[in-house]
Amino acid sequence: MTTSHILMVRPAAFGYNPQTAVNNVFQQETSATDVQTKALQEFDHFAEVLQQNGVNLTIVQDTNEPHTPDSIFPNNWISFHEDGTVALYPMFALNRRVERDKNVLDVIKERFHIRTTLDLTHYEGQDLFLEGTGSMVLDRDFELAYACLSPRTSPSVLYDFCDAMGYRPVLFEAYDKKGKEIYHTNVMMCIADEYVVICLEAIKDDVQRQMLLSQFAETGKSIVEISMEQMFHFAGNMLQIHNNSGEPLLVMSSQAYHILTNEQRDFLRSFNPIVHAPLATIEAHGGGSARCMMAEIFLTPKTADPAH
Repeated sequence: MTTSHILMVRPAAFGYNPQTAVNNVFQQETSATDVQTKALQEFDHFAEVLQQNGVNLTIVQDTNEPHTPDSIFPNNWISFHEDGTVALYPMFALNRRVERDKNVLDVIKERFHIRTTLDLTHYEGQDLFLEGTGSMVLDRDFELAYACLSPRTSPSVLYDFCDAMGYRPVLFEAYDKKGKEIYHTNVMMCIADEYVVICLEAIKDDVQRQMLLSQFAETGKSIVEISMEQMFHFAGNMLQIHNNSGEPLLVMSSQAYHILTNEQRDFLRSFNPIVHAPLATIEAHGGGSARCMMAEIFLTPKTADPAH
């Protein structure tokens, strides 16, 4: 199940976030002084590319206060579901929790029907976290929530989400070459309608790896395996959506696109066109990429106008 409606948050003060860098090894701190300017250019170009491909965007402009350097990644604190549910998630970093205090949800309420809210943010009081569709990669067709354990992904919160939403959790462990836990599931795998892109090399446990392969086989997914090096170039951070014509699209960054082999790109194109844009500044300083910048909206629009 894919959507043509995407929420994006246009950054006001994007930058390296030391609060998230403690367990996000994809982030890089540099001496660059024009990070916000370059990130804004990348964001605007990415949004333009998506709109040129017929994707409906709801873009919310972030504000300078309170300071939220990661607001460009809204999929971590909120998700939208086809039954009218909006889910709010407990966030690890203190300065990411205030992203919820901005006007993003108000904009969504103006444009889409919301039936109910699943608020899991109380888990922050117990230091338990589940960072939305960063922590979980959802197979919405089969109601499966894939999640690798990390300081950002607590099993008890995952089980609570799954109980409320009717999903089945698929838990596993994933590590980089230095033995560090992969901080978000969506940097190592992507679930599409007929295939999955995944870094199996990051799953050290043979039983868990086999369990995942069996799950993919049961749900009819072809497998595109990426290497650890490709994962660190954000080749796992992809998202399948569709455009106004119903055509499926696979969205990724240009860095991810170019690190794929010709064979991998050709195989993915056999299912859907590939859309990509350069996001190097956002990827380096934020430790997230194209998928992290897109929160899928499955709510019913209040108007039939596709220009939402």
